[in-house]
Amino acid sequence: MNVKVLIYLTATLLCAPGFVVAQGFIENALLFSRTRPGGSARIQALGGAHVALGGDFSSTLSNPAGLGMYNRSEFTFSPAMNFYNTSAAHLGSSANDSKNVFTVPGLSYVFSNPKNSSGYIGGSFGISMSRINDFNRTFTYGGTDNVSSIVDWFIEDAYGFAPEQLPAPYASTPLLNYDYITGQGYLTYLINTFADDPNNTSPVMPDDYIEYYSELEPIPGETRTLNRIGQASVKGSQYQWSLAYGGNYNDKLFFGANIGIATLRYAFKRKYREQNFDFSSDPSYNPLDYLELEERITVDGSGVNLTLGLIYRPVDVVQLGMSFVTPTYYQLTDSYTSVVRTLWNDSRAFIEERSEQPLVSEYSLTTPLKFSLGTAVFLGGYGFISGDVEFINYGKARYRSDISGISFTPDNEGIREFFTNTVNYRVGAEFRYEKLRFRAGYNVQSNPLTNNDNDLKIQTISAGAGLRLKKFFTDLAWLVTKGDSFYSPYVFQDGTGPLVNLENTVKSFMVTVGFTF
Repeated sequence: MNVKVLIYLTATLLCAPGFVVAQGFIENALLFSRTRPGGSARIQALGGAHVALGGDFSSTLSNPAGLGMYNRSEFTFSPAMNFYNTSAAHLGSSANDSKNVFTVPGLSYVFSNPKNSSGYIGGSFGISMSRINDFNRTFTYGGTDNVSSIVDWFIEDAYGFAPEQLPAPYASTPLLNYDYITGQGYLTYLINTFADDPNNTSPVMPDDYIEYYSELEPIPGETRTLNRIGQASVKGSQYQWSLAYGGNYNDKLFFGANIGIATLRYAFKRKYREQNFDFSSDPSYNPLDYLELEERITVDGSGVNLTLGLIYRPVDVVQLGMSFVTPTYYQLTDSYTSVVRTLWNDSRAFIEERSEQPLVSEYSLTTPLKFSLGTAVFLGGYGFISGDVEFINYGKARYRSDISGISFTPDNEGIREFFTNTVNYRVGAEFRYEKLRFRAGYNVQSNPLTNNDNDLKIQTISAGAGLRLKKFFTDLAWLVTKGDSFYSPYVFQDGTGPLVNLENTVKSFMVTVGFTF
């Protein structure tokens, strides 16, 4: 058993639009690597297709060469309102949950300093803050199950350990630890031990292994049913501060570089409950009223990356762009707490076991590099059409720890196995009428899984409008992002477990207000 991999109850939620939620290291690698195009309301309305465009602070994040097209300085502020909705289906039942969150996805200052009218014309320096990932979500699920219980997961996880050695996260060998849910499950009598004699329930460890059982475990040929209720809530986001410079050579070749400082905050909370146990061999047998589990996980960290970009204008109506983003090198700290409660129908009554202190660990994560190509075709004074393709291999994400005895080899192997190369597509168009601008866009984040049985594609449709004045401008954007995903409250070693199907929708309204000088 890989103890470290089981630091959290191995639950999985993949590919909700705009975010990914997970409780395992493999899933978190995708969660923190699958960022979205950030920037102004103008660029969001264009579907994020702006690798070949310039004159917008969004270039500081995606292609700093676009800063070379500025001819005056600018300050912008971009607030937004997000509306989240999740429909969860489990065992024939469904539930809808929603929440609304106010955010500030963009803030920027660009200082332009043109020098000459030909040759090296000059350039601009930009500082921006962009929201590049969104983890906010809540959902509820429930149903009646006759296949498995979380107690069966406790038994599997505890197999081979003495009671005082139940799995201790982040340890190369088992250590005394009841701050982890399996140990708490033991202390609340959800699992018991026996050696060679099943009638011997004393915690005596033989030389080779210990076996576990539960009073809630069905006997062979018996049908056990239970009612399952669960709720999960996620908060947090990723931001990037960009320090970028873009230059202009003869209005033909634009070049730029950006140092990105990324921040990450992720908080996951869930409550899980099982009740109404029924056993076909003895309907009167009812030892447990309910069991309940609560877990809280927070991940905080920061990282750094470098972006290099070029834009070439072969003719006045065409621009070609290229952008390369190095891997982001994160230093992360996570904290985990849990509590298990049981209400028995015998003399043991109500029992609660909770973490005495958070389990804390520090490690590093390297996300995959990104390479993007873009084209913009201008339609005279009537507007333009732009398109981007982005190449990223999510299987290249890697964990590392400097702490002796901790190995992320199994997690990194799992990342290589489950995630693959993807090509993301973005297209947008802008129509101009005097001082007014009208925009629309479409964005596809392709399926990152090697197994195509699950299509975790995320699609975004966007539209917007803008007003351009001499010293002031404002842009509006409306985005609708959709994608299906799945969640498992626990997963057995053979990959099976209860499944919750999720339909996720995020609707966003964003405004950018800018001042030029």
